[in-house]
Formats: sequence, C-alpha cells, structure tokens
Amino acid sequence: MLDKNKVLVGMSGGVDSTITALLLKNDGYEVEGVYMKLHSKPGYHEIHLARAQKAADFVGVKLHVLDLQKTFDEKVFQPFIETYKSGKTPNPCALCNRNLKFGAMVEFADSIGAYHVATGHYIKTDGKYFYTADDDTKDQSYFLFYVDQSILSRLLFPLGTRKKSDIKEFASSIDGLESFASQAESSEICFVETTYTDVLKEYVDVDKRGEVLDTEGKVVGEHKGYMHYTIGKRKGFTVNGAHDPHYVVSIDANKNQIVVGKKEELVCREVELENLNMFTQEKEFDTTVKLRYRTKAVPCHVVIDAEKAKVTLKESVFGVAMGQAAVFYDDNKLLGGGWICSI
Repeated sequence: MLDKNKVLVGMSGGVDSTITALLLKNDGYEVEGVYMKLHSKPGYHEIHLARAQKAADFVGVKLHVLDLQKTFDEKVFQPFIETYKSGKTPNPCALCNRNLKFGAMVEFADSIGAYHVATGHYIKTDGKYFYTADDDTKDQSYFLFYVDQSILSRLLFPLGTRKKSDIKEFASSIDGLESFASQAESSEICFVETTYTDVLKEYVDVDKRGEVLDTEGKVVGEHKGYMHYTIGKRKGFTVNGAHDPHYVVSIDANKNQIVVGKKEELVCREVELENLNMFTQEKEFDTTVKLRYRTKAVPCHVVIDAEKAKVTLKESVFGVAMGQAAVFYDDNKLLGGGWICSI
C-alpha cells in the first residue's frame, strides 16, 4: 500500500532539487530523497553526492543512493552513441526522463511505500497532462514528453509555478543554503563536460575525413568527420569557390558524406514521427509543434496512423534534424510527441 503523504524527491545536490524537498516538507509531506548515479564520468558523483547529502541533512530527510549506471548505459548512453553513428541528432535527456528519473525512480518509490515522486523540474501537471512552467525561460516540458502518462497523477513539481530567480533568492536568504544558490548551473547533457564529440571519440572514430557534396551530388569540399556536424551547422567544412554561407542539409553516415546548401535549402515543411508517446487520443488535429528545445512552437496539422505521425507545418522551419523530438502543444498543454524519422 503506497502512502499518499509520502514523497520521494530526486536530489542532485543542486538548488532546484534542494528547494523542492524543503517546500514539500514544509507542506507537510513525509519526504525522503534519492540520489541517482547515472553516468560514470570520473569524479562526478563524489562531488554531487556530497552536495546531495549536505542538502538532505539540511532539510532533515533520509537520502537513498540508487546506482543506475548499468541502466543508464543501456537506455541512454548507448542509444546516444548509436544515434550519432547513424548520422542523426539524439535527445538523451528525454530517454533518461522516461527510463530513469520517471521510470526506475518510480519503481524505487514503490519499494519504500511512497506514492508521490517529485523533482526540481520546471513543469506543471494536473495528473493527466503536462503543462509548461510559469517561468518560460526554464520550462523543461519538451524533455518530458516521453514520460509514461500513467504515472502523471503521482508526480509533484513545486517549481512549476515559480521563477528560477525567485528560487535562487529564496535559497540565498536561508542560512545554510547560500552556497546552493550560487552554484553554477548544471550542463544541459550531464555526461558531456566539453563537447559531445569529446565523449564520442572514446568509442568511435569521429575524425575520419570525408566528402562534402552540394545538393546536386557534386563533390565540393572536405569535412573532418560526419559526427562533428548536425543539420544547420555552417562551419568546420570546406566548400570550394563558395561566396555565400553554406549549411549542412543532410548527413550520409554510411558514405561518411555531408550535403551542404544555402539557407533556403534547409527549409522544412513536413516531418514524419515514430515511437509516439501521446497524451491525447485524437488521431487527426491541428496544434503547434516544437521541433527543437530552444525554438518556438509552430502551427501544424497532425495525422496519426498506427505508430507514426505525419506532421504538416503551416510555417516553414529551418534546420530540422532526424533523431530529435517533435513535441505537440495546445497553448501551454503538452499533447505528446514522437521522434523525427523522416523529413
């Protein structure tokens, strides 16, 4: 029997998860924390686990340590490598959220009798849908589109209605938490310290030079290895005799070639999605879609057939990459999404 007054909080040692635990305890919940060991970056967990323990001690809650490094490697890291090898652009955070932070963590909550699970994400939920955070500069709904809808009723996000600046100010006003307020922000991808190619090169040859082609198939230059490029990149390759900027339009991993063109050749008006995760049962509808995290949602028409969706854009979008997530929004309500498999 799960206790609806008991909540398991994911605690990373950062200000957001620390304040989340504090707010929930002040609201009367029985709070326990969990630090999840995900990737195996040397020295990382020693630092962050010490911070998480300091935060748990301050809030006055028990801190569990959950070693998920094997699951992370299988469900997040290896797909990250394979996606780049295939010439696509991965989104490891969405996979991590589904499989670990709101997968394995929920299973652990079950084991200690906690009904609720909470994190320091900036997002809101009513138990059926996700909604964008009030602080649109920190909103993380795009990365949570792949979470299983069946667990939404168990999730708590105290920061969804708050501003990041207020959270830092609040922490700095509390004796003992000042250092948490001044900590540097964590990187977008936790296991990438510098560049993603620095991570990849330990496992694959990222520096195998290859041909640059124009959109008519003519060889026009050389690149330093296709995994250095994503769709829309305009530097790091040669285009003989070019006077105008050229951008990566497509990548052929099998031939180690990249195709480049002018900006207008990056225009995308239709995408196909696979591995859908939808919160609505509608099969054909008009809505808006985000095709990358730091972009605005654009109007579109969606037709879902079996496990795929055809998305027709009503505004032209530049530089869409296969492997990325396409996430649907009805105003601030998240309707679901899928993975871009065709452009």
